[in-house]
Amino acid sequence: MCIPHTTHPFADGPAQECFEALARRAHRNDETLRLEFIDGRIVEKPMADGVHGRIVQWLTERCFDHHPHGWLHSDQGVRLTTCPQGNARPDGLLAPTDTFVGQGEWASADGVLMVVEVTSADPKTTDRDRVEKPRAYAETGLPVYLLIDRGTHEVKVHSLPDGVRYESVLTVPFGKTVPLPDPVGFDLDTEPLTGWVG
Repeated sequence: MCIPHTTHPFADGPAQECFEALARRAHRNDETLRLEFIDGRIVEKPMADGVHGRIVQWLTERCFDHHPHGWLHSDQGVRLTTCPQGNARPDGLLAPTDTFVGQGEWASADGVLMVVEVTSADPKTTDRDRVEKPRAYAETGLPVYLLIDRGTHEVKVHSLPDGVRYESVLTVPFGKTVPLPDPVGFDLDTEPLTGWVG
């Protein structure tokens, strides 16, 4: 089994390929095990709970209302072009319906309009969603990163990636309407979140 080289800050393609082989083997041994390769480290993504699943379902419905030829693809792995390169399994990737056809478990980020993460109860994964993933997603050039933060009861909309970071971050409390900028291009009423997140 090949193990990704995770100590060098400029891991290259072979490390990413090794990670993907390791993730496939791990999933065959335990179907609940979902691995990501973020910031040069292999990390486990926790399974979603009921509230998490309901939030993703609600957001999928809202996205479909405004993008009828698109879908909020959940559990699709995406390759990150960060330095070091990596692999994420976001809670959602808004993209045209056929974007990932034929790409397999780890797809290119080309064609993605928005990436979504919903925080869990695990503080380690929450820190990744708040700090490491915004940087990785901006470096990859994903146009919009929507973070639904159950810990702070806030929605954060990251946009205008400059290849290093998102130049714009808009934070609103649950219950307010937040504009999702182009290429997403609609206002999201977050009122339902107040009833699901205590």
